Amino acid sequence: MKKIFILTGEPSGDKLAAEVIKELKKSKINIEYLSVGGQYLNSIGIKSIYDQKDVTYIGFTDVLFNIFKIKSKINETVKKIIEFSPDILFSVDSPDFTLRVSKIIKLKKPDIKTIHFIAPKVWAWRESRVKEMKSFLDHILLLFHFEKKYFDREKLKNTFVGHPILDNANHEKIEINELLKGKIISIFPGSRLSELKSHMPILIEFIKRMNREKKYYNYFFHTTEGSKKYLSQIIKKNNLENVDLISNENIKIATIKKSIFAIVKSGTVSLEVCKFGVPSIIIYKMNFLNFFIAKLFLKIKYANMINIINDKEIIPELLQKECNSDEIYKTVNYLLKKPELINEQLKQVNKTIENLRSNTSSSNEASNVLLSYLR
Repeated sequence: MKKIFILTGEPSGDKLAAEVIKELKKSKINIEYLSVGGQYLNSIGIKSIYDQKDVTYIGFTDVLFNIFKIKSKINETVKKIIEFSPDILFSVDSPDFTLRVSKIIKLKKPDIKTIHFIAPKVWAWRESRVKEMKSFLDHILLLFHFEKKYFDREKLKNTFVGHPILDNANHEKIEINELLKGKIISIFPGSRLSELKSHMPILIEFIKRMNREKKYYNYFFHTTEGSKKYLSQIIKKNNLENVDLISNENIKIATIKKSIFAIVKSGTVSLEVCKFGVPSIIIYKMNFLNFFIAKLFLKIKYANMINIINDKEIIPELLQKECNSDEIYKTVNYLLKKPELINEQLKQVNKTIENLRSNTSSSNEASNVLLSYLR
C-alpha cells in the first residue's frame, strides 16, 4: 500500500489539501493517509496526529514569540512522519512550519519524496531561498506562471497548477433575491482577530458617513463562523440597520455576484471578487512592528496580486495610513461616479485572471503530480 503524509499549518492549507486528496482518491489507488490537518481533511476521513491549532501562528511577531513551541512541534511531527514512513510528504503552504519539517525529513529519510503546494513568495522577498529549497524538495507546485522562472533557474522541478480560487467550481444555486435587495456593497474585513480589530472601526465609520450623506447602499460583511459573533456585537452596538453578516459559502458567492462594489482586505479573497467581475478597492492595516519588518524585507511595490502581476495599480490600494474612513469614502464614491474607470478596471482584471487558470483545476493538476510519484 502506498502512503502519503499531508502536512498543513493553518485552515486554508487544510482546505486546499483536502481538495487535492479528493481528486487523488478518484484514481482508485490504494493509499493510506496521515496528516497534520484540520476539519477539511478530517471530513474526508484523514486523521491528524494533533490539533492543527497548535501550529497555526500568523505574522512575523507571532512566529517570533512562539519559536520554542514551534520547534517542539516540528520535532514531534518529524518523529511521527518517520514512524509512518510515507512514500510522499505532501506539504501545503505555511512554509515557516511545513518546509522546516520537509528539510529535516529529507535529511533523515532521503527516499521520501517531498512535494510542496503553494510556492513561498520568493519574488517578493528572499529569492535566495530557492537554492536551499532545491536541497530538500523534489517538486514544487506553483499558483502563478511568472513564478516558474525563479525555480527553473535553480533546476527545482516545478509545475504550474493554477490558483484554486479561480477554479470553476459548481456552487449550489441559492435563490435569495428577497434578501439581496437594493445596491449591495460587499465588505471583506479579514478573518484574523488582529485584522478585525484594525479594520472594523474604520469600516463602521465609513458606513456611518455614507449613511449620513444619504448614499443608500446595503452592506454585507463576509465573515467566518468563528468571527460572526464578534462582528455581530460591533454592528449591533452601532445600530446599523443596512448592514448584515454572511458566513455561508454559497450565500457569500450569491452576494458577491449581486454586489456593485467590494471593499476587500489584501489577500487571496481579492482574487475571488475579481473572478466574479466585481469592481473593488484593497485595504489593509497592520501593527507598526509587522509593517516595519515587511517594508524592510519586501521588494514589491503593491500588495494585491493583480497589481503585482501587472506592475501597476489596477485596483486601488489603501494601506496603512491611507487605510482610514475618509480615504475609503473618497475612493469608493469617486469610482462609483466613474463607470468608465470601473469598466477599465474590470477589463484589466479579467485579462489577468484568465492567465492564472489551469487547464482543468488546481486540485486536479496537483493530484496528477502526486500520482506521478506513486507509479
